[in-house]
Amino acid sequence: MGLFIIVLLSIATVLLIRNMNKRLRRLPDSFPDDEAARRKSEIARLEADLDRPAADRSPTVDEGSRAGDSAPDPGVGMQRTGGSDGAGEGTATTDRD
Repeated sequence: MGLFIIVLLSIATVLLIRNMNKRLRRLPDSFPDDEAARRKSEIARLEADLDRPAADRSPTVDEGSRAGDSAPDPGVGMQRTGGSDGAGEGTATTDRD
């Protein structure tokens, strides 16, 4: 009975190894890197944007925050002057003079 189980397990092992080898041969040598593909498409898009005239370009988030915002932020350049007790007394002045 023990010899029968050993032979059966050996046959199963040989069949599993053959099946695994067939599947491994079908796999490609290397898989494409998703991050590299994303980087290439981003570079191609940016190069296409640079090739277009400046008037045709749509502003990106960075360009919009630099060129499109002409109104200053109300909290920028504010300094607190006055009271020395630190209780928040005093007046606010701006650096825009």
